[in-house]
Amino acid sequence: MKSLVALLAGLCLAPVFAPSAAARELRVSAPAPAANGLALQWTDSAPNQAYTVQGRARLHDGLWLTLDSPEPWPITQRQWTDPVPSDPARFYRVIGVEPADRGRLLSSTLTTNFSATLLNLYFLINHIPLTAQYGVNCYRIVYETIDPLGGRTVASGGLYLPQSSGKSWPLFSFSHGTITETNEAPSASLTLDALAGVAFATAGYVGVVADLLGLGASPGFHPYLEARSEATASVDMLRAARNYCANNGISLNGQLFLAGYSQGGHTEMALHRELERYHTNEFTVTASAPMAGPYDLSGVELNDLLSARCPPNPYYAAYVLASYQSVYGLAPAWSDLLAPPYDVTIPPLFNGNTSGSMINAALPACGFASVLTPATRASVTNDPGSPLYLALRANDVYRWRPVAPVRLFHCSGDQDVLPANSQVAYTNFLARGATDVQLVDPSPGANHGDCVIPSVSAAKAWFDSLKR
Repeated sequence: MKSLVALLAGLCLAPVFAPSAAARELRVSAPAPAANGLALQWTDSAPNQAYTVQGRARLHDGLWLTLDSPEPWPITQRQWTDPVPSDPARFYRVIGVEPADRGRLLSSTLTTNFSATLLNLYFLINHIPLTAQYGVNCYRIVYETIDPLGGRTVASGGLYLPQSSGKSWPLFSFSHGTITETNEAPSASLTLDALAGVAFATAGYVGVVADLLGLGASPGFHPYLEARSEATASVDMLRAARNYCANNGISLNGQLFLAGYSQGGHTEMALHRELERYHTNEFTVTASAPMAGPYDLSGVELNDLLSARCPPNPYYAAYVLASYQSVYGLAPAWSDLLAPPYDVTIPPLFNGNTSGSMINAALPACGFASVLTPATRASVTNDPGSPLYLALRANDVYRWRPVAPVRLFHCSGDQDVLPANSQVAYTNFLARGATDVQLVDPSPGANHGDCVIPSVSAAKAWFDSLKR
């Protein structure tokens, strides 16, 4: 993705121009008061571009964050209005990016297929309480989408279709859990997440499981728990799946069910929010089931990170740091963020080929905060403008009001993703006026791994009751 950062201008500052190496120039007018907020306008010597507007409260430090907007991003017009400037002095920048044909299907490959008989044998051997109705064809699809700055990129995912004709199917989107190895993406191997797509397809759904950016056929580093790209890659996967169905005579009935476990719970929340905020003209969410996700990164998860607790998988927290350093540039160098020797030993482990257990072995078993430099610990604890805190808060996924029914599944014995995450989301949804939200413990006392099948089974039973 090629981008051009074109503006660093505050409410009271003159604009700054930044021509590219090809003598391209983005010229931005100073922000001006408007009836509905604060208006930015710019000109660009290059045609047919897209733009992302970011802001921060401090000129020389802080974090550049893509600003909330009443419309999908990136935008194609050369103007934008900040409806509610929340800071006394907010600084803006406009990033020019290569536009994408979002959701365009680039390829589809049949990877395997299963008969209903074989699936029933598999379910029996693995004590999965399901009965296969249809055989399933499994495809890997590659499609066009956008990266965290809104520029064109590609991604992949698994598409799982019932082996039956003459019916109209609902769409089912399942979001996968934490993956550190690229070849563990659902479209690349028959993971537990891919099996969720298969299990729903054999029950009469079109199963869709996005790999997300940086995994499968997607280039670059995976932006782990980065809500915007989780959402946009998942929206575009749904579009690509719908395009495949339209091109191959597969009828969809208009229903859309969403579910995801662990990181997938976070992804599913971001996807649900994105669909109801920006894409109601394309998709109507029928029901969603986020499961055991870290929804409150800046609260529950940050407090846990700073505690002396001994979590089962400390690599989750290290993965977040690696992701946000990649996406946001939390610090000029790893040595500014991580204490020695972790500043040298940890970053190379996130290379797409190292397992979570190997990363765990390189981290302290208890008190993850010792991985951070003293300055980072002090900043994230005491400064609401701390880059790490701002990045975590920007990726909380519970400050919105869902319209479609939601069931939050989380087992009380979960020590990987604390159940308080789901309690925070549930309480916040009710406070914002959500009318159909429930918090469900499908297997009281079960840990993170043992809660997967009870959660998915309970979600499926609920979806089946709503399915046409």
